[in-house]
Amino acid sequence: MEVSNETTTTAFILLGFSSDPRIQVLLFVLFLVIYLLTLIGNLSMMLVISVDSHLHTPMYFFLRHLSFLDALYSSVIVPKLLEHLLSQWKTISFVKCFTQISLVMFSGATEACLLSVMAYDRFQAVCHPLVYVGAMDRKVCTGLVGASWAVGIITAVINTLFLAQQHFCGPNLIRHYACEIPPVLLLTCSDPYTSVISLLITMGILGLGTFSLLLGSYVRIIVTALRINSATGRSKIFYTCSSHCLVITIFYGSGIARYMTPASGSVLEEVLSVQYSVVTPMLNPLIYSLKNKEVKAALQRMLLKKSRLTF
Repeated sequence: MEVSNETTTTAFILLGFSSDPRIQVLLFVLFLVIYLLTLIGNLSMMLVISVDSHLHTPMYFFLRHLSFLDALYSSVIVPKLLEHLLSQWKTISFVKCFTQISLVMFSGATEACLLSVMAYDRFQAVCHPLVYVGAMDRKVCTGLVGASWAVGIITAVINTLFLAQQHFCGPNLIRHYACEIPPVLLLTCSDPYTSVISLLITMGILGLGTFSLLLGSYVRIIVTALRINSATGRSKIFYTCSSHCLVITIFYGSGIARYMTPASGSVLEEVLSVQYSVVTPMLNPLIYSLKNKEVKAALQRMLLKKSRLTF
């Protein structure tokens, strides 16, 4: 009887960034500040939308869920990154690694769906203002958010299960600071064909579906805006949609740049990944708060009310 000498990997080692202790301390401080700003910004956005009745509209209902996803996505990645920057042992167990992969996929897929839903909401508000309230009532909004979460869960579960069926026998060095499918697939000792096909199919369907809804919504919005004779009316439409367009550009731009780069552990790959998974969740609440008069007004009302209660 033939005896196999292969062993099964039970943990991975995240190589992360530089091994220089001084650089690691600087990176720890940098990422800690970014993480705190991300949490403060997104949790504040959720709080303001929840307590201010002026923001109880479909757009801000979706924005509250987007802020939750950004806070979740950052919390899946950054705490472990901070731990490894100050730790001599940079290992992560098989279970924790695959949990991180599934949560990253869930957050990313759900956010892609939610951004498309928000584009559809803007389309209804601009192109069908007279029936907007009925078309985007509470039931419809809840259903759209629920569908986005369902797509995210299905995408994460399918791809994580296929990846978990692969055999990992060594080496166990992940040339990255977090567990993501591309660098982990490089370590499999079995044929990754099923995992790759599963990833391509789910990402293709998700990307095509969300991008089609985004493109269709904004084409109709632009056409409607151009038909308006008033320059003030056109500028109001474009201003209303500008924050969402900027968030979409950052999300898809950094995501495409990140996942179109081969998983090689290069400096460029690390920079693009940090932009996508660490910096972007911090930028979203800043964009919506700085470019949105209603959010700024709600923040002022909340701070004013708090100061009155204090004195």
